[in-house]
Amino acid sequence: MALSVVYSADTGHAVGALALAGASAPPDVAALVGRALPLRVSLGGGRTATLPLNARQLAVAAVDDEPAALADPLAFGVELTPEGKPKPTLQRLASWTGNDGIALARDGLTVTVRVAAAGPTKVLALVSEDQDAHVLAGEIPAQQTQVKLPVTLKPGSTHGVLVLVAGWAGRLDKTGVT
Repeated sequence: MALSVVYSADTGHAVGALALAGASAPPDVAALVGRALPLRVSLGGGRTATLPLNARQLAVAAVDDEPAALADPLAFGVELTPEGKPKPTLQRLASWTGNDGIALARDGLTVTVRVAAAGPTKVLALVSEDQDAHVLAGEIPAQQTQVKLPVTLKPGSTHGVLVLVAGWAGRLDKTGVT
């Protein structure tokens, strides 16, 4: 068995991991996920939010055995070579604590990291809205720790949120609008 991961081509986050028979991963991510990879989060009260990552935003890589990636793929990232090929060793990403760093308001999603990076940091977020999902993309500017991604939401509502910040573990949470 060989470990393969499906990862975000924009941020490098592993969003799914699987053990496949054979030595290499399939060349086409759509063969693994179809048109989209659905990530689900419970909203409580028997409701579930589905946050679909489009297959065009994903890639697949065969990687070294990392059993923890099967249980928590969002804690790992894929690093690329200068030629744009995935390195075989998964990178453990910096973790967030509790609900720190993600705030939903009626006019946007604010993402805050603890440490500023020297260069711009890519951010990809999905926010559930009934049966749909808003796809938000942006960057945390160099030497800053925060970005606000615009989206209009109803005050007091609860949403499923997937936040992928390059270099930080992915977050899949239930979050209320303040």
